[in-house]
Order: sequence, then structure tokens, then C-alpha cells
Amino acid sequence: MPNRRVPYLRPMKNLLIKGAQVVNEGRIELRDVLVEGARIAQIAPQITAQTAEEIDARGLFLLPGLIDGQVHFREPGLTHKGDIASESAAAVAGGITSYLEMPNTRPQTLSRARQANKNQDARGRSWANYAFLLGVNGENMEAVLADDLSDQLAVTDDGLYFEGPGHLLADHPDRLAKVLAHSSVPVAIHAEKEQLVGANEARYRAQYGPAVPFACHPLIRSEAACYEATREAIARAEEEGGRLHILHLSTAREARLFAPARPGVEKRITTEASIHHLWFNDQDYQRLGARIKWNPAIKTEADRQGLLEALREDRIDLITTDHAPHAWPEKEGNYFESLSGAPMVQHALVVLLELYHQGALTLEQIVKKTAHAPAALYGIAERGYLREGYYADLTLVDLDRPWTVEAANLRYKCAWSPLEGQRFQSQVRHTVVNGEWVYRAGRLAGVPRGEALTREGAP
Repeated sequence: MPNRRVPYLRPMKNLLIKGAQVVNEGRIELRDVLVEGARIAQIAPQITAQTAEEIDARGLFLLPGLIDGQVHFREPGLTHKGDIASESAAAVAGGITSYLEMPNTRPQTLSRARQANKNQDARGRSWANYAFLLGVNGENMEAVLADDLSDQLAVTDDGLYFEGPGHLLADHPDRLAKVLAHSSVPVAIHAEKEQLVGANEARYRAQYGPAVPFACHPLIRSEAACYEATREAIARAEEEGGRLHILHLSTAREARLFAPARPGVEKRITTEASIHHLWFNDQDYQRLGARIKWNPAIKTEADRQGLLEALREDRIDLITTDHAPHAWPEKEGNYFESLSGAPMVQHALVVLLELYHQGALTLEQIVKKTAHAPAALYGIAERGYLREGYYADLTLVDLDRPWTVEAANLRYKCAWSPLEGQRFQSQVRHTVVNGEWVYRAGRLAGVPRGEALTREGAP
């Protein structure tokens, strides 16, 4: 374990953000925001505070800090790819102030003891707030369901299949039904039919040998493999009355399985779209190859447009990154040797702001799907909104400050991005976590201030 902890100090320093365009709860309003200690003290048209550091935010847009509901930060056991310190630094540089990490580290997070170890590792090292989700599979299912989960944000099987076949709940309807029936918190699953994927893989291997083109990835991890898994999981959730969340939806056909949100009605079956499925399409494999090999696969332009439409219709509830860095040698080689996943936390918000400039999403929709909805869906206490009394997790962005993604400005430990060479119109300027600057005008500021996320009403 790297010895990189810093003293966990919290000097009290008030901040006054003046003249920002505040994007929050469906509105954009010119406001001042006063931060006292770790929390928002006041939001008003005009605020005066003699003892606060004043920030001129004229021309900037102030958003609630993004809550990324799906990341893989690789610690413990895989820290040559990334670690809590490096990837959380990239996250705050991208305006993300909180994250939920999946359990596929080494060892996997399949017990409270391992979860506690990860929380300890993050304290004083994570630049953003954190939660480490408890993994559930056939091996530990009974122990997890016998536990009181009221303090957990969710349980999940995501990423566990990398250690071998048979760990996806979607491939075991009886296990999924039992978890849904007995879990008091959301059950977040990776929905692909591994049997269909395996059959497709064998067919293309027979055709091409090891030199399967990367353009075949969405044909191997196909629409049918995703749709059938999602359809069956929804049916199980409807039968059991469980709280189901489908991770990283990748097809328009799947999106039509989900009902739009209705005011005052709790959605018991929810889903999300990840940044890469909203930005790339299958034509990009010719140019980028292994760089955009993710599971589930990036699919057609019609699927990309269908996911955006489903976000606008509130069929899709969240936007996440599925940030999954690999060392570049792990991405090289043939189709079967190249690992699935890529880094994204530093660039998620600027991608979404580019979609705003293109007219695909509004600023209000972006904030809803990346801050409000994750906080509500996972029951995260006192975060995800700009409200008086809530924690001051804030992101200031400039919508008219063009820049280009280059190797020199990457913060990922893996030191590469599928977006290198991409020019963006908007830029993240400043990020505040728990009332303290952590990123200012292109530089990390202070020391890591992240705290463990807590569930609303948890004991």
C-alpha cells in the first residue's frame, strides 16, 4: 500500500462565489453562493460577507458537483492502472466531486471487512467523496442478504465476471430473484447474456482466428445479448418487487423497456447511460480500435441517438462514466488480448457540455442526470443539490473556453485517453469539495478532502 496519506485537517475558510449562473433543480439563475465551513450557508441574488474569500464567477456556470455512479479506480491490487489518489484527482479536474466504486479490485470487495479497508485507504487520499459498493455473487450471496444493508448505497455484481464466468446475476435468474426479493437497497447489475456473447465470440474466432477486427466487438457483445439480459432482469424485478438498477445501458432497444419518470412516483426499476455510449458509435472502431473497447460495447449511431432521446424522456435516469483505466500494454495486442475499459472521469463533463452545445441535452438535464438523480437514486445524504445546509460540492465551468485533450494535460495514471486530439468548447475551471478548493484554474489545490458518502437515514 503506497504511503501517500496526508494529515486529515479541515481549516475553516469561508468562500463567497459572486455572480455565477447557478444551474440547479430545473432552473438557471444569477446568484451568489456563500460557503461556511463544509456547507452552503446561503444562496441569494446578492450576498455580502466580510470574512469570506470572494470569487468573481461572472460569466461562469455553477453546478452541483457531479456524482459518478460507476467507476473502477483499481485499488487494491491493480494500482499499476490507477489508484484512489490518481483517479480521484482526475475526477475533480473534471468536475466530479463524488464517486461510487465497483467491487472488482483484487481482492474483490465481497465483504464488509474489505469495504472497510477501502474506506480507510481513501481517507486523506481521495480528492473526491467516495463509496465502495459491496459486491454480490453466488459465493457470498447468502451472507450479504443476511446482513443489515441499511447503511449501503447499493449492492452490485459489476466487474465480478472478469475473474471468471458465472458471476453475473443476469445469467442466474434464481439468484437475481433472491437478491431482489431480500435486498433493502438498489441491486445494480451488469446486463449481458454471457452465453450469447460466448457463442458470438466463438463464431468470429472461427472466421478470423485471433485477428478479429475491433469493429466486431458490438457484434460479439451484441444488442441481443444486452436486450435479453435486461428484459429478463426487469421481469424478475417486477415479479419480486425489487429495486433494480441496470448499469451502462448501450442500446436504444433496451431503453424502450424502461418507463419514463412520473412526478411523485418512485421508480423501482432504473437505468443509466455512460459517457462513451453517448459520444462514440460503431464507426469509431475503424479509427480508435482498442481505445474504445468497453463492455457493453459501443454500438450504432441509432443506438447513441436512442440513448440521448431516452435521457430526454426520463427513461434513462443517470449518466455515469464507467471509468476503467488500463495500462496501455494491456490494451495493445489482438482483440482477445486487449482488455475492455478506458478512462473517462476527467472528460465526462466536457463531453456532456459539448452535447449541450450541439443541442442534444440542456444544462438542466445534465445537472439532473449527473447530480440530482444519483443522489436521489442511491439515497445519498445532503449532496447532489445546491441547497442551503447541504455540503458544498461545487463545480464552476466556462462554456466558452476552447481547449484540446492532449497527453500533456491528462491526469490518469494510465496516461492515455480515447479522446486525445478532441477539441472541446467548454472547460472545468474550479472544483470545491466539502467547502474547500481542490481544483483551481487547471491545478490541484490544497490536499485531498473527500469524505465517505452516507445513506440518508442510515444508522
